[in-house]
Amino acid sequence: MFTNAFRALSTVLFLFVASTAIAQDSLPYKEGAVVVVTSVRTQPGKFDDYYRYLTGPYSQMMDEGKKMGLVTNYQFLMAFPRSEKDPDLYIVETYPSMAVFDGMMDKMSDVSKKIFGSLKQASQADANREEFRKILGTEMMRELTPRK
Repeated sequence: MFTNAFRALSTVLFLFVASTAIAQDSLPYKEGAVVVVTSVRTQPGKFDDYYRYLTGPYSQMMDEGKKMGLVTNYQFLMAFPRSEKDPDLYIVETYPSMAVFDGMMDKMSDVSKKIFGSLKQASQADANREEFRKILGTEMMRELTPRK
């Protein structure tokens, strides 16, 4: 009887220690949303013109992306540059996960056609934005949530 109780207690202790070791062996975080930040420098005197585009056709595209579940959020952040080479605007887009990027071009091409009329017109509009701004860079980041 003592031997059976000892075995049961030993098994429980082993399972407790093993589960603790496994828990410590896992990552201390969960991967979450994906944030894409684009650094923009508007051409002198063109900030308002570019902002009109962002709150017009760009916002229409992003709102459609939200309806489709591709985009969680987007926002524009005005910056106060220290030099002529620094951005004066950041475009921040949030996506639910990395998986949403699979097939994104096809899905958003349909949205572009809806807003601009055709992919050729969408490409022309993209080229025309160069007179308003210069993209300094884009960074993709992943949200990490602590495991409890």
